Amino acid sequence: MSRIGHQAFINTHEQALPLVVAVTGHRDPVQREVAGLTQKVMEFYEELIDEFPERRLQVMSPLAEGADRIAARVALDLGLELIAPLPMVRSEYRKDFTTAESQAEFDSLCAAAGEVLELPADPEDRNRAYAQLGVFLSAHCHILLAIWDGKLGTALGGTGHVVRFHHDSVMAGYVPPMITAQQILVDDESDLVYHIVCSRDRDHGEPAAGLKPLETCWFTKSMDRPRSETLPEQHHRIFQRSGEFSRDSQRFADHIDAEGWSLVGDAANDVLPNGADTIDRLFRAADWLAIRYQRRTLLVLRVAHLLAFLMGFLFILYSDLWAENYLMSVFLVLFGIAAAVQYFAKQRAWQRKYLDYRSLAEGLRIQFYWATAGVVSDSVARFTHDNYLQAHDAELGWIRNVMRVAGLHSDAIPRQSEKGLEFAEEAWIGAPGKGGQLDYFLTKLEQKTSYNRFTEGLGRLSLGVSVLVVTAAVMLGESLDADLNSILITTMGATLLIFGIRQAYAHSTAERELIKQFEFMARIYANARYRLDHATGSEEKRQVLLALGRSALGEHAQWIMMHRERSVDQAEIWRLGSGG
Repeated sequence: MSRIGHQAFINTHEQALPLVVAVTGHRDPVQREVAGLTQKVMEFYEELIDEFPERRLQVMSPLAEGADRIAARVALDLGLELIAPLPMVRSEYRKDFTTAESQAEFDSLCAAAGEVLELPADPEDRNRAYAQLGVFLSAHCHILLAIWDGKLGTALGGTGHVVRFHHDSVMAGYVPPMITAQQILVDDESDLVYHIVCSRDRDHGEPAAGLKPLETCWFTKSMDRPRSETLPEQHHRIFQRSGEFSRDSQRFADHIDAEGWSLVGDAANDVLPNGADTIDRLFRAADWLAIRYQRRTLLVLRVAHLLAFLMGFLFILYSDLWAENYLMSVFLVLFGIAAAVQYFAKQRAWQRKYLDYRSLAEGLRIQFYWATAGVVSDSVARFTHDNYLQAHDAELGWIRNVMRVAGLHSDAIPRQSEKGLEFAEEAWIGAPGKGGQLDYFLTKLEQKTSYNRFTEGLGRLSLGVSVLVVTAAVMLGESLDADLNSILITTMGATLLIFGIRQAYAHSTAERELIKQFEFMARIYANARYRLDHATGSEEKRQVLLALGRSALGEHAQWIMMHRERSVDQAEIWRLGSGG
């Protein structure tokens, strides 16, 4: 176990998966509304705590005057974890607060915060720094708390622009139009805003038309119902899924701590970037849980197919040798057992958890190695989680939900080092026979190809037996003993049944499709290995790793969608067992 593995994993509520609320709001709410805004923020936090007890509420506030500090003070009063992402180094940001009283309050809140993150920005271009901050908050929260008058405004990086970016990935003057075009039609989980309406202490500072001070609502980009009093169902399901992962991680914390495989390995401190331990901790949980539920899923598949074989064999015996009613009674009992096993597994969502947790682990793997190698996106508005599962089932957005938490520190302060790049090359890609993903996919390809050859061999065997039996029946005709004929027919039926069950099992586990996938994955990792070995510099290597990660994320997305359609239900068991 690595040095991280020696730490307690997640066995207390403080180590549960965070539910992150990021704050954006006006600096100048009218004084008469401050008490009401404070109360609304407190009610909002308390509602989340009650609704999602398996999560720990975490508040990100940039600690600007006004709304940011209202939300921060309430968080501290409730004993919540406060993180303060600042748009630039603290000393420069502090200059934006012109009174000694405001600066002292800022210093006090920074001291009370669990963490202060200084985003890299040019203080000479403050508007752009605030735009960068708004994008960062939006990209790394689960809920954007907007204490806002509802107007778009004109200042780059202002509250209205941050809310619009959270909904539509649009921030004119900061986010390139190409990125906006790629994301604007995507229906995902990243649009959730909790809006507390406020007035501003300025001319024409009243809220936008149709809004009243201190009104609250959930605000999304839904075309049918953009504003609602209750948390939209789609987002509630996503929070349930991520909460389920949090519960499972805590439930098996001791096993994960003792048995979980770490991406860190024996890497020295100067190799790993900020936040690598967070990504690794979540990876170990997702990977261990995926293996656990994969074993249970495969066990259910094997039991179901074994029972289907026994049912089929009884059916053949009943049809061709002994027409005894007790055989059909046993047939029904076996079907009942198979159906009960399937129902039990479905109620506990073993297959879904296996697929979801494996997909999460693979996303975290790439997130870890990108961070370690110093790979950064070619867009100011996209992070690792934005590359994953965007065009698939919206419920899978919970996976990005977790990755948002994992990437907080590495995205806030990215680091590029030659040691980190070298570590990622060897640990992630590796080489044939020397570990890494290239070796893994080559090994799995050989294994799956062997399984497929076995399936094809059974097919040839069953065909050969069938030809021999039919030939014997034709050549010997009526001279063939009736009992021997029945035995031969039963043997033919049994061999065909064995092949049919094996073929059905291969279909359920996507045997042939996985061969194609492993061929593809082995090829892209081999190509990456070749290009890295012949790269002319570190920047070219990082571009190779960026392309590799994107290809791998795309293939993992296809993998989960393929496997979600592969399962055995009661009707399939009946069909297999009755020779249908």
